Amino acid sequence: MVESLRNCAVVFLILYFLQPFGFSAYEGNKFLASFLFGAVTFLCCLAFRFLVFIPLQKHVRPWRIWHEALTVLMMVLFIGICNFFLAVWLFQFPLSWGLFLMFLYWALVVGVIVGGVSTAVSYSRHLRGQLDTLLDKTTEAQAGLSVTLHDTRVRGNDLTLPINDLLYIEAQKNNVAVCYLLDGEVERAEMQTTLAAVLADLEAYPNIFQCHRSFAVNVNNISAARGNSNGYTLELGGGVVAVPVSRSYVPKLKSYIG
Repeated sequence: MVESLRNCAVVFLILYFLQPFGFSAYEGNKFLASFLFGAVTFLCCLAFRFLVFIPLQKHVRPWRIWHEALTVLMMVLFIGICNFFLAVWLFQFPLSWGLFLMFLYWALVVGVIVGGVSTAVSYSRHLRGQLDTLLDKTTEAQAGLSVTLHDTRVRGNDLTLPINDLLYIEAQKNNVAVCYLLDGEVERAEMQTTLAAVLADLEAYPNIFQCHRSFAVNVNNISAARGNSNGYTLELGGGVVAVPVSRSYVPKLKSYIG
């Protein structure tokens, strides 16, 4: 609703104050005409959201960034078509393919700009908040599955745990610290091995993602992200712990999410 009102206000303000596309030559009530175009934009946004956008989000899993961009572009084209018929009625234009294609052209130009901004904002909002709709989580498929991480010390103790309880692995000089959940509580176990060796033990599991030179996380347990293009912090286990994503790994994270 808020986004629809904002789009309505933008269309109204641009037409009434800037008067582009020959609108300044209109001899009728410019305020009323601007209001009508804004109202049509509002109704189109509202209808598209409830009839197309929300149903698509419910049925398309995971919802990717390109889905968002394509949907916004479709909405802008829909608004352009509806405003075309309003312009034909309001300005008494003759119906013609040339005029129709011109409206679609400008709707497409505006759509690329609006779609790019909207997608960037939406991406940031989703990445900062809940990531369940962006990540291909395999929690259900891995239920009951355990993994073993090997300690290289002669009398070292290997660590066996359900993979869904694994939060992250951190490299610490000659050791690694494994952070995991045990009966709902966060536990840490230190092992004499390397992060590369642990990742080799877990190479069959695509949900183990290296996000930093010293950290690898279990994607299934990522609940939120904070930050920007210079680096993120991933919250795990509902915000119980957090690990960094170094700047060099940000593009990899975005590619992983899609």
